[in-house]
Amino acid sequence: MDRRDALRATVAAGAVASGAVLMSGSASAAPRFTPARPLRVQIVTFDGVEELDFVAPIDVFGLAKGIGGGTVSTSMVTVDGDDPVAAFHGSRIGPVGRWAPREADVLLVPGGGYRRADAPGVLYEIQRGVVPAAIAAARRRGLTIAGVCTGTMLLSAAGLTAGRPCITHHRAVEDLRAQGGLVTQARVVDDGDLVTAGGVTSGLDLALWLVERFLGVDLALQVEQVLEYERRGAVWRR
Repeated sequence: MDRRDALRATVAAGAVASGAVLMSGSASAAPRFTPARPLRVQIVTFDGVEELDFVAPIDVFGLAKGIGGGTVSTSMVTVDGDDPVAAFHGSRIGPVGRWAPREADVLLVPGGGYRRADAPGVLYEIQRGVVPAAIAAARRRGLTIAGVCTGTMLLSAAGLTAGRPCITHHRAVEDLRAQGGLVTQARVVDDGDLVTAGGVTSGLDLALWLVERFLGVDLALQVEQVLEYERRGAVWRR
């Protein structure tokens, strides 16, 4: 029996993994979301955003929408109007959607460009302050805020990670710890309404985990199979 068959059998038998550290695929979800009321994911963009940080989740959620019959919808948003965004490696994105976090169930924040504050990217946005302030103001009951890679540092600047389990790219881990984050060594760290993932390619794992958490393990495994991708590492979940 391969990993995916084993996970399906575990869910079918009603088994629940115990402990704080869970391997990917150990959680199940109630059918809260339907085509009439899909899981609404908004992905935050800004100049200097890392392409893979947002493209990987878009692909995962897009496949989940197709396979799941429209139970998830994805949009890209920015706090700076609807002008195109220039990504880290030169891709042009847009025009993108308006900032409307009250219309989201998940607000996903990618990273990118963390080394220099004088060039577009995460450090520049932290210094500018607009994106962190908008994220901080978006917090409300029912909204899950997720960070991919150094996107977690934007969440830290917004005051979301202090005293909470979280993870970011390995080059930013000490900054995250110095700012009060409880650095937790896992691929994905799920602390309820705050979900973070470390590393550029972790956007795949984070998005697949969110599909599993909100829409069920079977759909997440079907998306994996289409992508020909097997999730890495562990999901830490309180």
